[in-house]
Amino acid sequence: MTEQITSNKDQFRYQIVEEHIMGLIDSGALSRGDKLPSLRSLARSLKLSISTISQAYLELEKKSVVESRPRSGFYVRATSHRLPAPTRNEIIPAEPKRVSRNELILTVLDTVGSKELVPLGVICPGTELLPGKSMTRIMNQVLRESPGVSLAYESITGNSELRRQLAFQGLERGDRFGPDDIIITNGAIEAVYITLRSLTRPGDIVCIQAPSYYCFLQLLETLGLRVVEISSCPNSGIDPAELRDVLDRYNVSACIFTPNFNNPDGSLTPNGAKKEIVEMLAKRNIPLVEDDVAGDLHFGPDRPDTFKHYDENGLVVLCSSFSKTIAPGYRVGWMVPGKFRQKALEIKATTNVCGASPTQMAIAEYLRQGLYDRHLRRLRTAFAKQADTMHLHMGRHFPEGTRVTRPQGGMVLWVELPEPIDSIKYFYKAKAQGVGIAPGSIFSTQTKFNNFIRLSCGGAWTPEIEEGLSILGDIAKEMLDDPDSVQHEFGTCAPRGVEEGLREIRGAAPKTLPGPAPDAA
Repeated sequence: MTEQITSNKDQFRYQIVEEHIMGLIDSGALSRGDKLPSLRSLARSLKLSISTISQAYLELEKKSVVESRPRSGFYVRATSHRLPAPTRNEIIPAEPKRVSRNELILTVLDTVGSKELVPLGVICPGTELLPGKSMTRIMNQVLRESPGVSLAYESITGNSELRRQLAFQGLERGDRFGPDDIIITNGAIEAVYITLRSLTRPGDIVCIQAPSYYCFLQLLETLGLRVVEISSCPNSGIDPAELRDVLDRYNVSACIFTPNFNNPDGSLTPNGAKKEIVEMLAKRNIPLVEDDVAGDLHFGPDRPDTFKHYDENGLVVLCSSFSKTIAPGYRVGWMVPGKFRQKALEIKATTNVCGASPTQMAIAEYLRQGLYDRHLRRLRTAFAKQADTMHLHMGRHFPEGTRVTRPQGGMVLWVELPEPIDSIKYFYKAKAQGVGIAPGSIFSTQTKFNNFIRLSCGGAWTPEIEEGLSILGDIAKEMLDDPDSVQHEFGTCAPRGVEEGLREIRGAAPKTLPGPAPDAA
């Protein structure tokens, strides 16, 4: 009996074979030490060429999943296994409270852009995966063709061609907005900042999922807002029933959710749940701020819907950017503010008037030339492969009891370390050994994630990343044997060499409030 593999258009055939073999290992059909089918027999079974099967086996060998034995074939390595996914960490909605994470978040943000650290703590695509040559060519073109336009102020709403191209993209997804409904921003964080300024006043209650992107918590703290959290499940995202309970208990002014590949747990809220949430909030006239920066980075064949797709009343404010796909340094984001457009324009005008003209012009031209979709296909494949490779190597290096998510898109891995390990102490130990990570404590106002860390899978596989994962695994093993690894309210007792840093991040609130943080992390 033969089994024919159908290739996803975003994947090469050998990668489909890799997934097939990994599926056999994950299901237990192939155990450690078992011999893989011969090249000829698998080629015949899957109706593929022997060269395709051979390339897949060689790629699995590079990842240390299988090993070749002379004149014998390929075998599953004894160390090949995947770590299980994290358990659901139930968030019990507590009384709304003010956020107090700014010092800790600023400490972590201080590592953004560091060239001395293995970049596993920064959620940013590797420059080797970005369209650098295309963007350089296009930037030169738009500056040459329209030098006067590039030097002038752009309109408050942003470049008209860029807004037109964004509307075309929305139309293809089934989202209903036009060019005049869009405002260009300096990254997605500015879009969220403008939205919160439009919708709330200090002391208002905002509902967010937990864990959630730490810069959202920083914004809420800066704006003097109170937070009530609901659970984000790595496997299913936001539960509408849990949200309904919170709305029944508290006077919520707005919600901030990331339904598509949430940072940090990578969760994907099903389309049916999105529709139910939008309708639920509409009945109560509660605005929804949607962060969709990772929506284009799906690993499957279809892009998941946005909340905006189901918005009939203009209550969903869609926020996104090209920082995770084209050029983080260009700082081009955008928002669809719905019925809050006029207020959003007022705040945008008094924040920074407008965005930079040249970068908007260049990205507009990149989209107009039809280069974005082709680039996205390569990017998705690279991120999926990197996540898979990191997962396998973590299975070799991390201690028993470690759990790692298997996201369906995006570029984050949410790692649950054995419970005695404290993520803040872990962060400092990793930094001292040249590896960047983000501690789980900064992704919630509660203490549910003290033994979690977030890792980036947004770059290409390199020996440095392999070494970084090995170092992180060794640190976790050492901390399990360390009797001082005892959790406290906001971390743990500090080892020698990091006590001063821990005192800083657990100290008093900052004397001055920073502006919106960059959305590169």
